[in-house]
Amino acid sequence: MGEIIYGSELSQEIKETLKNEIKSLLQASKRIPKLVVILIGDNSASLSYIKGKSKACEEVGFSFELQRFNEDVQTETVIQAIQAYNQDASVDGILVQMPIPNHLDKEEIIDCIDPSKDVDGFHTINVGKLYNGKVGFVPCTPLGIIEILKSIPIPIAGKNAVVLGRSHLVGTPVAQLLLKENASVTICHSKTQDIEGHCKRADILVVAIGSRHFVKGDWIKEGAVVIDVGVNRHEDGKLYGDVEFESAKEKASYITPVPKGVGPMTIAMLLMNTWKAYCNKEGI
Repeated sequence: MGEIIYGSELSQEIKETLKNEIKSLLQASKRIPKLVVILIGDNSASLSYIKGKSKACEEVGFSFELQRFNEDVQTETVIQAIQAYNQDASVDGILVQMPIPNHLDKEEIIDCIDPSKDVDGFHTINVGKLYNGKVGFVPCTPLGIIEILKSIPIPIAGKNAVVLGRSHLVGTPVAQLLLKENASVTICHSKTQDIEGHCKRADILVVAIGSRHFVKGDWIKEGAVVIDVGVNRHEDGKLYGDVEFESAKEKASYITPVPKGVGPMTIAMLLMNTWKAYCNKEGI
């Protein structure tokens, strides 16, 4: 039976480290890091995610600001607000909560964020740095996945890693990060033939497709590490992952649960990216 990796526990360790850093800043009467989140509309899921980010900032001692716009706001208005935050020396991190209304130009809005404050890692410059092996900001969920993998006593280098899903939010960037760690990486998607076969050959399996219990336990290679990124709310009100957890944990050496797996690490990495932006600015 596999060992369960609780991202909730690992994220708490990261928060404790950041708490101590902030205590040191306050003792030295220095400015503390500040994160600004921009919300457009009143999407209930977005509000829930933002509440989690706000709570995490409060927990470690970061300053947090929420800038809200109505659903019918125009792209130019949002850009003007972002440009003001770009110029604000007290702001270290800026993110636009997704999704945003269809009438807005998503790419233009994201790319007007100062790349040095792009703590979500979605700016074209930071995306380019990721694929060119240069230092920049990396999207939080993929970064959290790598931190989870590094927390266990199994090296990533040399392993056969399979990623299910090719989204720009998770699948594609996590594949790039796995390559950086010297894994051999296969990306599977809706057009891939024999996905089950690919899963059965994976030493490391990352599943991020948004389909409840898509990966069955008998698809898992004996001793594989399984990272389940899926969050699927069922009609019973419970959250389920993309992996059939109970059967998969019988085959895996390590496996993340849903909830309390990858999710908490996403917020922890947002805090770390904000801290990194602060340190870059302050020369720490």
